[in-house]
Amino acid sequence: MFIETSRTNKTLTATPLLFPLRLPPLQAIYQTPKLKVRNTLPRWLLPLKHFHKHLAAMAEDGAVTLYKATSITDAKKNSFSIKAGLAQMLRGGAIVEVSTLSQAKIAEEAGACCLVITEPNRQGISRMPDPSIIKQIKRCVLIPVMARSRVGHFVEAQILERVGVDYIDESEVLAIADEDNFINKHNFGCPFVCGCKNLGDALRRVREGAAMIRTQGDLLGTGNIAETVKNVRSVMGEIRILNNMDEDEVFAFSKEIAAPYDLVAQTKQMGRLPVVHFAAGGIVTPADAALMMQLGCDGVFVGSEVFDNGSDPYKRVRGIVEAVRHYNDPHVLVENSCGLEEEMAGLNVSEEMMEPFGEGGA
Repeated sequence: MFIETSRTNKTLTATPLLFPLRLPPLQAIYQTPKLKVRNTLPRWLLPLKHFHKHLAAMAEDGAVTLYKATSITDAKKNSFSIKAGLAQMLRGGAIVEVSTLSQAKIAEEAGACCLVITEPNRQGISRMPDPSIIKQIKRCVLIPVMARSRVGHFVEAQILERVGVDYIDESEVLAIADEDNFINKHNFGCPFVCGCKNLGDALRRVREGAAMIRTQGDLLGTGNIAETVKNVRSVMGEIRILNNMDEDEVFAFSKEIAAPYDLVAQTKQMGRLPVVHFAAGGIVTPADAALMMQLGCDGVFVGSEVFDNGSDPYKRVRGIVEAVRHYNDPHVLVENSCGLEEEMAGLNVSEEMMEPFGEGGA
């Protein structure tokens, strides 16, 4: 140990020592009666005793992560329960993807619960959005802001957290930076969103620290919801199978889907994913949004394609927001679906892009 604590303006600071200190074993310090502690340690070393106790308590909780002995992941600072609670605030809402300030204002006025800031469509590798765009939009809106980072690119996540986004989406929609590893999301104080296509994917991302799961479908922005429906049904179907299993069968099932057993058991106990579950991809109409909600999702992501066609994007976004809030009310769905045919004309899937029914191995 080569540090010395001193008091400057009632604040503890650290200064290097030119000689090593010989301290008694920590076990001996902790077992020393309170009346004799001051005789065991010098007064100026007492803060170290409390620091070691703090580290010991964190280690017992399994919440200490060391990287090159320079940084510590503190569960009290980066508490997963707090991040999961922040994600819970978005339940029952629509998260809208925007790339300009005008689109952000339209989405906020239409009732979006959160904004996903992305780069405008461009050729080449897709990366995180320009921090200047994030700052500009944050200054002008009052709702939470989310931004995307590439899978495995923890430096982009560090930049986004420093910029001040409320949520980070480790998104496969962008180019993949690391094909083998995802970001260790426990090292961040910002809640993370991750995508999945089945229950195993979802629970592995939760173990890595994801506070929200996004079941991903169409990535091309065509308005085709078929892939999203398929993946949502896959996740919900596996949860129903798990709920009907005997306790002894859960071990084999967790091994089969390559997911941590404790999270599989928690999912069985809760009857749903242990974190907030949204759907994304191809959701461009109120009916699409209501379908995802009735399948069991907690909310939806709306792509920026709703701003690319038609003359009234506010009406489209507002209709989707209302459909998410009243997904079981046919009267509200009818009211918000009227007059959208022309608005959605540019989002129809061409015949060349459609796979004939029954030829996909079903």
